[in-house]
Amino acid sequence: MAARLLLRSASRAATTCRAARVSAPVPALARGMAAGGIPTDEEQATGLEKIIMKATKEGTDPYSMMKPKQYTGSKADPHLVPSITNKRIVGCVCEEDNTAVVWFWLHEGEAQRCPSCGSHYKLVHHELPH
Repeated sequence: MAARLLLRSASRAATTCRAARVSAPVPALARGMAAGGIPTDEEQATGLEKIIMKATKEGTDPYSMMKPKQYTGSKADPHLVPSITNKRIVGCVCEEDNTAVVWFWLHEGEAQRCPSCGSHYKLVHHELPH
């Protein structure tokens, strides 16, 4: 019984292959090949992923996903802290091996100093991307 089923399916497959060679290609195969194969990430991306990919190509960082730029922390070059309001709470680990975090409020305007180590921070207005 199994041998008969296998023989029938093999003969049907052979007939289909011969017919495909003689006539036009099978539509399912033709459609995949005509489209250029596997789509790239840019072609396949939709929604939020597409917005992020476009912004990355343009060199912007709409959702603050990239590593922030290093600042010296001096009064001339303070650490920039983005905020959607006019104040934000900031935590400063003053020394590299310090286990305590010094928390303080940062207000819009001039750069402010950390009460413990003296690093300068400045609040900058940040627009939400959506």
